[in-house]
Amino acid sequence: MPKHGKRYRALTEKVDRTKQYTIDEAATLVKELATAKFDETVEVHFRLGIDPRKSDQNVRGTVALPHGTGRSVRVAVITKGDNVAAAEAAGADVVGSDELIERIAGGFMEFDAVVATPDMMAQVGQKLARLLGPRGLLPNPKSGTVGPDVTGMVRGLKAGRIEFRNDKTGVVHAPIGKASFEPGNLSANYQALVSALEAAKPGSAKGVYLRSAYLTSTMGPSIPLTLSSQALA
Repeated sequence: MPKHGKRYRALTEKVDRTKQYTIDEAATLVKELATAKFDETVEVHFRLGIDPRKSDQNVRGTVALPHGTGRSVRVAVITKGDNVAAAEAAGADVVGSDELIERIAGGFMEFDAVVATPDMMAQVGQKLARLLGPRGLLPNPKSGTVGPDVTGMVRGLKAGRIEFRNDKTGVVHAPIGKASFEPGNLSANYQALVSALEAAKPGSAKGVYLRSAYLTSTMGPSIPLTLSSQALA
């Protein structure tokens, strides 16, 4: 098992493992613990009270973070007709129809998100599902990346809308900003994510839903968070 270095061990000593921090306390502390030479991403990890083996208990959704993610999102749009101009006007980085599908199939991957209109999904599914699916980039209505409103989808992604979903262990991992963010902005993004998770609670999930939560930066130790009674119910 790999051992942590001296820097990481010193940072760990600043976290009281007997305490559960409020998000405001944790947002301030996580900035202190982010000592890398780059602007570390701040993430939150929730353990949910679900059975991920049951399809009706899987959790998936999107949320518009009020202060964005702090990163520039490159958006590719697969569409045609008047939607091409609409996508370009909304700020899409690359736009096309069949030719873009062929370009991606040939290895072009200079994007962070893919949006498609319904009239292109047959070709997208046929030619790109195996390529984009494993990368989590395949357009899907549930993730807000398939629909007729090209302008809204592109602007939402550019503004900081993120997708969340549980992994096979029932944990949701999601970015809520950068270490350079003000603590209040990190807290607001966190609260928006909690609200979205609560709204996405499966009806078949019983008992405690949000079981635990931890805040961490890319290179820093995790900080245990307290969860409100509302979140636990």
